[in-house]
Amino acid sequence: MTKQPHELALMAESGRLLASVFAMLDRMPLAGLSTLEINDRVERFIVDDLEARPASKGQYGYGFVLNASVNAVVCHGIPSAATVLAEGDIVNLDITLEKNGYIADSSKTYLVGAVNPVARHLVETTYEAMWMGIRAVRPGARLGDIGFAIERHARRNGYSVVHDYCGHGIGRMMHEEPQVLHFGKPGTGLTLREGMVFTIEPMLNRGRRSVRTEADGWTVVTRDGSLSAQFEHTVAVTGSGVAVLTLRPDEAASAR
Repeated sequence: MTKQPHELALMAESGRLLASVFAMLDRMPLAGLSTLEINDRVERFIVDDLEARPASKGQYGYGFVLNASVNAVVCHGIPSAATVLAEGDIVNLDITLEKNGYIADSSKTYLVGAVNPVARHLVETTYEAMWMGIRAVRPGARLGDIGFAIERHARRNGYSVVHDYCGHGIGRMMHEEPQVLHFGKPGTGLTLREGMVFTIEPMLNRGRRSVRTEADGWTVVTRDGSLSAQFEHTVAVTGSGVAVLTLRPDEAASAR
């Protein structure tokens, strides 16, 4: 479950490369692009520019390099030529990357053009909630501390936390132990140890937390049609706290 120093170094390199994918997306005007176009651009960047492997493609029979979850889609949205992003949309892009045998996983919810204040506040609060969870990570802390910090921040802002999906250990495999719930009680759950690596990836809904999976077997949406947002980072437990392996350059202030 824990990684050795040489493994952590390789995972940090995968995380750095994945962060550069999001930096590329940050420069891309999304309005008017289909989610399939975004998928294809990301695939070319990972394969041709970074000389890495998009780890999601082929995993569990999935045919794309990312999930594109728009508005009421909670997660696992399938890229499509028919889904064209428009001003006012929010879209979560969830991407994995493998380099030298180790995988990094991260996601970001983008505001497409001018977004109304209601959607913007949900996205901002979800990002803050992820960081609340990250800041709870240190040797000797418990997994319940992470979930508690996330859900407390969500509830204080009037949002629900999806319980059906969780963070996960990661390394040579995309999904390893432990499961990292985004709700919980402080002082409960597995004790964190130096060298553990896992994702923290809360999904917050503007309405109720219940979700359903559409007929395609992948796309998860809110049951009440409310907006949903998500952010995700891959983190490692260090001797003194936490290292965010997928940290993007623009997030330096958040990591302090």
